[in-house]
Amino acid sequence: MAGTAVRGRLTWQVATVAAVSDETDSVRTIALDLPDWPGHQAGQHLDVRLTAEDGYQAERSYSIASANGEPVAITVERLDDGEVSPYLTKELRPGDQMEIRGPIGNWFTWGPDDGGPLLLIAGGSGVVPLRAILRYRQLSGSNVPVRLLYSSRSLEDVIYREELDMYRGTADVRYTLTRRQPPGWGGFVGRVDDAMLGRVAWTASQGPLAFICGPTRFVEAVAELLVARHYPESRVKTERFGGA
Repeated sequence: MAGTAVRGRLTWQVATVAAVSDETDSVRTIALDLPDWPGHQAGQHLDVRLTAEDGYQAERSYSIASANGEPVAITVERLDDGEVSPYLTKELRPGDQMEIRGPIGNWFTWGPDDGGPLLLIAGGSGVVPLRAILRYRQLSGSNVPVRLLYSSRSLEDVIYREELDMYRGTADVRYTLTRRQPPGWGGFVGRVDDAMLGRVAWTASQGPLAFICGPTRFVEAVAELLVARHYPESRVKTERFGGA
């Protein structure tokens, strides 16, 4: 997709909110109507720009939550001290408008021709672009084997939980809960570590393609563990948010 990786070549366009849906108490998915959208790939992101009545502007980047060919959607986690996310997750309504620039990024993307097997590892809202990959895998009819390991504070904090559970027939979907587990919980507990990866990850000899998304420290720690397991660095794709 020519020109989508460089912000300077992209122009802002006005998007209209088509629908909003709450995923958890602090996370909302926003579907957008973008008549001039050029199309996107699973794993790309976009920029959002909001302009206040006094002219003050704020920009943020968000992963695209929808698959190739689907209407554009983003999923936003509310940060109570943030400038943008409280508005997007509490006040935004269908019919409202905002400026969008994108799609952006060609490194953290997947298509059926890229093969697999796929290892998807998410921390918190880092599941958003991985959900787009899962949706595109299904929509494209790909039979590439896939395993998802999703680290969340609690089961209530799992974003897209109902949808992700539906993939269990065609994908290996597992959660690890770091702070609170429901009675009788039989899944993983705690942060992703080497022992956990030993039970989930494909071996390096199987030629896996790994996608890791989440907070910076989470992504760096998991990537280092996979490289220590002899995953080629070129086969470990990372997307991170938050401070270094």
